[in-house]
Amino acid sequence: MRDDDLDLAEEQHLRSLTAAEAEGDERAVEAALRPKSLDEVVGQTRVREQLGLVLEAARQRGRAPDHVLLSGPPGLGKTTLAMIIAAEMSAPLRLTSGPAITHAGDLAAILSGMNDGDVLFVDEIHRMSRPAEEMLYMAMEDFRVDVVIGKGPGATAIPLEIPPFTLVGATTRAGLLPGPLRDRFGFTGHLEFYEAHELDRIVHRSAGLLGVELTDEGAAEIASRSRGTPRIANRLLRRVRDFAQVRADGVVTLPVSHAALDLYEVDALGLDRLDRAVIDALCRRFGGGPVGVSTLAVAVGEERETVEEVAEPFLVRMGFLARTPRGRIATAAAWRHLGLPAPSTPGVGQGDAALFED
Repeated sequence: MRDDDLDLAEEQHLRSLTAAEAEGDERAVEAALRPKSLDEVVGQTRVREQLGLVLEAARQRGRAPDHVLLSGPPGLGKTTLAMIIAAEMSAPLRLTSGPAITHAGDLAAILSGMNDGDVLFVDEIHRMSRPAEEMLYMAMEDFRVDVVIGKGPGATAIPLEIPPFTLVGATTRAGLLPGPLRDRFGFTGHLEFYEAHELDRIVHRSAGLLGVELTDEGAAEIASRSRGTPRIANRLLRRVRDFAQVRADGVVTLPVSHAALDLYEVDALGLDRLDRAVIDALCRRFGGGPVGVSTLAVAVGEERETVEEVAEPFLVRMGFLARTPRGRIATAAAWRHLGLPAPSTPGVGQGDAALFED
């Protein structure tokens, strides 16, 4: 393998540490760490309380709960809550995703196998095909779908009755959901990023399940660098555990957490190599902007989508980067984080980079 291939593989591994999505074997590890009931869920107090009322009322009536829509950034627990809904109602859970439902027939096949009270979880529901979406309207409201047999003038619609079920939809982009679909959900919960003290509790809980010995200071350090996301906190905990096992005495202390996270290039605020490269290029090469996102992506050697969907949301949330009609600009906080003096009028007269805005 060439040196540049090794560098790319290493960079992808480091970037995956702070990615909010889970892939491959990590899903199996996540499953072992997931809370099994609402009482075990840390954080999301308002959503947890509201959802608890919905489920308890449904249990008392002896009916399936209303359809539930969960929205929010990846890694905050939407899939976990769907599993808890099924567990709380003692109902089977069927899982699928919006991209997997490309035709109305795909959805009809799933719905035809539903039993009374089942919970159907559709991840990334905003990416479902339009024909399937329109079929879902009737299924959610009337528990019935019309299956069309044949084509043209000879086509026949056969009504298919579906037992009452609960649809749990999850989306990272609620604004892309059509109004008619969004209105058919009886309960909508938006998951927020977690506070550091909540992530600290999650790290302690996960450490207990994984058999990791750690101090309060070590857990707090991991929590503070987890970008407000439990999935990232659990991922960093496992990497710090590995470091403690190989290069220390196996106990995750504050110095061990510091050394491990510095090795994996996750800084004190949770910024990784890509995040720092973006604000560094924006400040040093383009004088703070404004600069187009495609130009910025070329400057850091990444695809536009990677910069726009992976790095930008966190940098904007941290107040390091701002989006303007002319392009991206660095804020005073970004200059301070790099230890550079901020210009007196950031984003004004900083060069011609804005000419390349897309």
